[in-house]
Amino acid sequence: MTKTNQFQALLKQPGSFILPGGYDAMSARLIEEAGFKAIYATGAGISNAQLGWADVGLTSLKEVADIVARMTDVTTIPIVVDADTGFGNAINVMRTVREFERAGAAAIQLEDQVSPKKCGHFNGKDVISKEEMVGKIKAALDSRYDENLAIMARTDALAVNGIENALERAHAYAEAGADIIFVEAPTTLEQLKQITSSLKGIPQVINLVEGGKTPLISLNEAEEIGFKIILCANTVLRSAIKGITESLKILKAEGSQENVRDLICTWEERQSLFKLNQIKVWEEKYSEKQALFKGGS
Repeated sequence: MTKTNQFQALLKQPGSFILPGGYDAMSARLIEEAGFKAIYATGAGISNAQLGWADVGLTSLKEVADIVARMTDVTTIPIVVDADTGFGNAINVMRTVREFERAGAAAIQLEDQVSPKKCGHFNGKDVISKEEMVGKIKAALDSRYDENLAIMARTDALAVNGIENALERAHAYAEAGADIIFVEAPTTLEQLKQITSSLKGIPQVINLVEGGKTPLISLNEAEEIGFKIILCANTVLRSAIKGITESLKILKAEGSQENVRDLICTWEERQSLFKLNQIKVWEEKYSEKQALFKGGS
């Protein structure tokens, strides 16, 4: 089964699921090995980890596509790609979809912010017209080589124009053919319930950002309200930042690695994650001695 088919099947299965954010090949592999069913290639995480800057639209299409390709190379589960605004207008969206399809994406998220965009939980956002975003969605759908590639449409209009405009846009994006709807940054439980009750029959996303604008609720609570996908885009990156910071503090203060042991993985865990044993198998299989033994040159 292709990864696009895997993701479509996941959308159709009963129940909701958590979608953790990864930002490189290592984090993607860790998410899969932890048992999650899909990975979110987070634009904010890629900007933070690869550029060292906040999520304010600084990454380029090719930079993100290169990271996504590395993530898909080392995993077997579907990857949902945060494509921000599509990196331009509807024509840019067409190229964006093709680039991410080549990189192995199973789903692509597009949002209706102006470019350059900002993190959905930052202040000071603005949005393009509903009509322009509908055109982008249609361009994305028409550009797919694989009709099973899912298109996720996100609106940031709630913070700009209010809940009614956000819901109006969400309905328009669903009517345009988006497979998944994502109303970003609701601020109350009442708004969460209003969103799902207004958009029944289509998979919906709740983005849970620790310290962000949306109330943190559990998987069971989100499922009960009606959300299909519980996006935890920042959790992995922020846990990595915390762990690295704590290890460096101890190393700097004590001048020794002795007391960082509880904060780091073992040597064996590291080599297992990065498949050293598999590499050794390949080395043996394709070694010069093996070739000579089989009569090769």
